[in-house]
Amino acid sequence: MKSKEIPRKNLLEQEIIAYLYEKKEGQNMASIMDALSLTRSDRKMLTTLLADMCRQDIIACPRTRKAGKVYTLVQEADLVEGTVEVHPKGFAFAIIGDMEPFPTQKTDKSLRRDPFIAPDNLGSAHQGDRVIFRLIPKKGGRTEAVVIKVIQRAATFLVGTYEAGRETSLVIPEDERFLFNVLVHRKDSCGARNGEAVVVEVTDFKTGKRNPEGRIIEVLGNPDDIKVQAEIVIRKHKLPYKFSDKALQEADMYPDAMPEEKGRLDLHAIPHVTIDGETARDFDDAVAVEKTAKGWRLYVSIADVSYYVKPGSALDGEAYDRGTSVYFPNRVVPMLPERLSNNLCSLVPNEPRPAFTAIMDFDRKGKRLAKKFSKSIITSHHRLTYTIVKQILVDRDKALAHKYSDILPQLREMAQLAAVLEKKRLDRGSIGFSIPEAEVLIGAAEQVTDVIRAERNMAHKLIEEFMLAANEAVAFTLAAEGFPTLYRIHEPPDDVKVMEFTAFARTLGLHLPADGGSPKWFGKVLSLVAGTPKEYIVNNILLRTMQRARYSPENVGHFGLAAAYYTHFTSPIRRYPDLIVHRTLFTLLTKKKGGRASPAPDLQQAGDFLSGRERAAVLAEREMTERLQVRFMAEKIGETFEGIVSGVTAFGLFIELLDHFVSGAIEIAKIKGDYYHFDEKNYRLVGSHTNKIFQVGDLLRIKVESVDKRQRRINFVLDE
Repeated sequence: MKSKEIPRKNLLEQEIIAYLYEKKEGQNMASIMDALSLTRSDRKMLTTLLADMCRQDIIACPRTRKAGKVYTLVQEADLVEGTVEVHPKGFAFAIIGDMEPFPTQKTDKSLRRDPFIAPDNLGSAHQGDRVIFRLIPKKGGRTEAVVIKVIQRAATFLVGTYEAGRETSLVIPEDERFLFNVLVHRKDSCGARNGEAVVVEVTDFKTGKRNPEGRIIEVLGNPDDIKVQAEIVIRKHKLPYKFSDKALQEADMYPDAMPEEKGRLDLHAIPHVTIDGETARDFDDAVAVEKTAKGWRLYVSIADVSYYVKPGSALDGEAYDRGTSVYFPNRVVPMLPERLSNNLCSLVPNEPRPAFTAIMDFDRKGKRLAKKFSKSIITSHHRLTYTIVKQILVDRDKALAHKYSDILPQLREMAQLAAVLEKKRLDRGSIGFSIPEAEVLIGAAEQVTDVIRAERNMAHKLIEEFMLAANEAVAFTLAAEGFPTLYRIHEPPDDVKVMEFTAFARTLGLHLPADGGSPKWFGKVLSLVAGTPKEYIVNNILLRTMQRARYSPENVGHFGLAAAYYTHFTSPIRRYPDLIVHRTLFTLLTKKKGGRASPAPDLQQAGDFLSGRERAAVLAEREMTERLQVRFMAEKIGETFEGIVSGVTAFGLFIELLDHFVSGAIEIAKIKGDYYHFDEKNYRLVGSHTNKIFQVGDLLRIKVESVDKRQRRINFVLDE
């Protein structure tokens, strides 16, 4: 019988290391041969290799009476588990423990703290795979990693574009970090047509530089259809979008009318209103304000999702797995089934709804005098929008004021209270970033008609202040009682990043205050550029110095809000952490009354997982917006616009358009009239002969040269 082909020595060595690592205890020769599917003719070669590994102190080989020689790892410290973060250029990084990868587009092996993986050391690993690494120290204190074994595949299913061939076709993955196209045989094409978006199941990952093989399991359709674009993003980011039959059955078992429940505070008479966007359907919060002798009483009533979603239920499991609702311009991927999110839980007008209400008293300077929390039943008196509230209070629209005359005095009191709360918050050091967001406008024909800066008016600020007040009051209460919960924490920025920003600010001619790094310092910096052409750029770059807010059972405060106590309580229809906080707050109130408490979750595990789900949602939402922006600009190739320079690197200039909320880039090589080089110290491009300068804040006339839909890039040139 012919012996099987022996793998390369280093590959076999890696397989031995991986096997011993997984077993965690000594293994004899027979066990190793069986695990690696070696034959008797391979024994001599294996004996030599094991002896070499013993001499190199990779493994130890003590002899036992029962098993003879046994082999164990002696350098387990050099073996670690982690995930692979691949760069589209072919190299990768080992993400170990809690370390997070840098954004792909900024990946530079000289800037990374994560161990570098050379292309030849990736083995059969792909983006996101859970693997065993072997760490190898290098000169200069660097560490590189070699993939020893793939433990778990991150992507068995990939979304991509189908390229039809005669017998064998290709699926080009949407994720550029998946480095190989997937081969699909004709019989496995599922009827896909050339150019369509598909989902392919990888059936054989192969090794080395060979293409994986797979079969198409779903045809999504024409990628120029924005509905298909949403399907692509959902699958690419692995967003759960289907509810189990059990979860849907649980949602359907509740009657349309809420039965009476003892112990709830009856707040029907309090004139609650909801204030949301025009297209919103999941109304989490309703508010009301009463004038008092000392100031105001604020009611913040939040949908009581915990009334319907019980711990351990199928609904609860599905909501936890999602972590959050995901909002696209043309679609919502909800955390809860529509019967709950848009109906039973939603605080729709003129319908009794269960709520969890925070009642807070404030004096005329915004100091909180008292607080109370109670399960309640409310009826929203009006469904208002941000636009309507602005038209009533700012534009003084007489027709709308007459239509809503029953709540007009209350709206005016709301505006006064919100202004007082905002001033108090900013005075304590809360950072008032002004970062516009893109709003994609979609016409009746399901085509993008424009991309604009989303309006943010006083009504947005009004609701924001009330939600912040409720969140802080809840967090303070739970912390004061020493009661475990999930806090929304935001740690101070890294000192090095603050120093880098300070250096950058000098290139803009900004003279910054000396007390760098405190919340009030950030506020002073923003006030320096408020209302100037530099406002947008400075806000964006300053925001990048910040750490990411996250969920944790350990309260360290919220730097950005300058708040000692903060949590998320106000959006349980669309955020699972808020549901946890509702349950823990109710458990606290119940315990005080001698009642039974709900089972407590593992808060550390929940905080880490839900922070990850939030990041996944943000990335998916951002990508969907970018996809629609690129498709919008694809119709404008050759047209000219005005734009402002928002960034300068060795690559070239990054431009934000003024007419549309769209950004793109001009490659340095495409700037005509001179040879330009990057002045790294001053963040600008300088012409070698003319000394012409391009820097952040410059206003330029540009032309749309091209777009790359796959890479979501918009390429500009100067209009000369």
